[in-house]
Amino acid sequence: MPEREKKDQSRGSNCFGGGRLIRWRCRHQGLPSHPEPTHWGIPAAAQRKGEGKASEGEEAGSPGPHTQQPKDRNCTQKGAWPVGLDSGALEEAGSSPEREADRQRKACGPFPSPAEPGMWGYLSLLPAFLALWAITGVWTVFALAVANRSVNLTEGFPYISLCGSYPPQSCIFSQLLNMGAAMAAWICIIRYHQLRDWGVGRWFNQVILWTGLLCALGTSVVGNFQQKNQLPVHLTGAFFALFVGNLYFWLQLFLFWWMKSLPQPGAPWIRPLRLGLCSLCTILMVAMVILHHWLLRSASAACEWAIAMLLFMLFGLFAVDFSCLDGCTLCLQPGPSLSPPPASPISLQVPL
Repeated sequence: MPEREKKDQSRGSNCFGGGRLIRWRCRHQGLPSHPEPTHWGIPAAAQRKGEGKASEGEEAGSPGPHTQQPKDRNCTQKGAWPVGLDSGALEEAGSSPEREADRQRKACGPFPSPAEPGMWGYLSLLPAFLALWAITGVWTVFALAVANRSVNLTEGFPYISLCGSYPPQSCIFSQLLNMGAAMAAWICIIRYHQLRDWGVGRWFNQVILWTGLLCALGTSVVGNFQQKNQLPVHLTGAFFALFVGNLYFWLQLFLFWWMKSLPQPGAPWIRPLRLGLCSLCTILMVAMVILHHWLLRSASAACEWAIAMLLFMLFGLFAVDFSCLDGCTLCLQPGPSLSPPPASPISLQVPL
């Protein structure tokens, strides 16, 4: 088996039956679809030496012909080389710019065209649509419950679950949360692969992923097990949707605080905004539990509505992070199996 095929198989993240490996790749705007975009197959020693030469070139005011100085990860142009890889470093590594470019095109496919300034990928629409879908949907359920007198506002402000416990709005409530949970799970998966491409460790990245998936699962449980039918299961789902969902965003804030070298898409005020929303959400959760214990149900319900709106907004802010993504590709490649591999392996790429 050729060496390249062995390397491709070793990069697969999930192995299923039938001898196939499924691998995800996120295409960053202006960056090649490569799992390690900062190394490019050059030995680390040559890369470090190239970085030293690049810094000397900067001091002299004359960078090398193959040296690029982008402002951030999204500024890499088509056919350009990473920072610090000049022609001298490539020659010492036993390669050349033309040979290395040809190798990268064969391994990763053609270079994507550079992103236009201010251009957002279509994946950024998913978090924005989720926020709009969820906020509009829950308030529609509330309006229907008030209109058909399933809830009585003169007796107090209702919980979200109470509004969605009676037909016909219970059907809309279930469909709303099921679709919202599916979109939230999809966002968490894309976010996982984005953080992986940025160099986040596998263990902590998987903790973040499973926290988000539990939040999505809890949201679906809340919609399918209404409060008046299955209260214990409903409350368990609410715990995962609200409390674990808040933890999901706190873990990411901690990650970006701990790894300050990670890219920060969007305006500088995005991170303080996330911190403020997460802090307010945590305060409201504590207040909701205390007020419910004190039998102040209307005030506790108001806290629950505010928490839900804040979580929807936090998911919607992923549109800023996904703005640097051009798309995702699902790669199916022949994997190791007991049977001998076919003569001509079949590779299927499905753009998502």
